[in-house]
Order: sequence, then structure tokens, then C-alpha cells
Amino acid sequence: MTTAPTLDDIREAHRRISAHIHNTPLLRCEALDAMAGARLFFKCENLQKTGSFKARGATNAVLQLGDAEAARGVVTVSSGNHAAAIARAARARGIPAFIVMPSNAPATKCRAVEGYGGKITFCEPNMQARETVAKKLLEETGGALIHPYDNPRVIAGQ
Repeated sequence: MTTAPTLDDIREAHRRISAHIHNTPLLRCEALDAMAGARLFFKCENLQKTGSFKARGATNAVLQLGDAEAARGVVTVSSGNHAAAIARAARARGIPAFIVMPSNAPATKCRAVEGYGGKITFCEPNMQARETVAKKLLEETGGALIHPYDNPRVIAGQ
């Protein structure tokens, strides 16, 4: 398990990624406030680049790679949102993105990854297959692994 980022890590991530992401709106709904008996806030990350909050963490992680490490590209495993976010962040940095996706990943997610320039390698839809294929890609490419949720740089950015 990854060590949790500090508040300073989160602030620094925000500074680092702010030019690369949308400042999405924060909305309220009086009817839902009344139903919940509390003030509710909705952060519209569906309006974020790549369509999810994953763009924040992926961008933060890719931007923090050293030049030599980044030149070899990045490797990740994901069924969709993180995959697209990594592919987009890698393209913005001018580096390759090697994405391991399960063979049953939605076609729309695969097209998004490819549209951002990600190179997809499909695997059987189970965790062991994902890890095996990712390990092989890491060995072949020398790329940096950016785990979708067990990475302090991803967490700090999200």
C-alpha cells in the first residue's frame, strides 16, 4: 500500500497540473440538500479532460517523471478512465504510453485510449493477466509503471 500524500503534496500537485486540466464547476441542488438534511456539493469531473477525475492524477504522475525515465514511456493497467488519462498525459509530454486493458474493455474506452495515442495490449480480464502483461511490457520497454490507484503521485493529483 502506498503512503498517503501530505497536504503539501496535494497543493503542489494542484499547482503542477493546473495548466493541463479544466477547472470544473462545483454545483449545488437545493432539493437534494433538503432530502439529505445537509448541504451537498457536486464536483462535475465528468466535464474534465478525458471525461473523469483520473486526468488529474495521471497528469500529476506523468509530469513528475524525470526526463530519462519519461523518455522510455509509461505503462499502466486500466479498463478505461485511467488508461485514457495516462495516454493523454503521455501525449502531452511527448512520450509513449503502453496500456494494458482487459479484452472485455468497452470499445468506447479503447477508442479513447487510441485517440490519445496510447498503445493498447489486451489481456484476459483478470488481475493476474493484467499484472503479467504489464510486467512483460515493463521489461520490454523500460517504461515507468504508473499504477491507477496505488501511486502517491496519482493520489495527490486526484
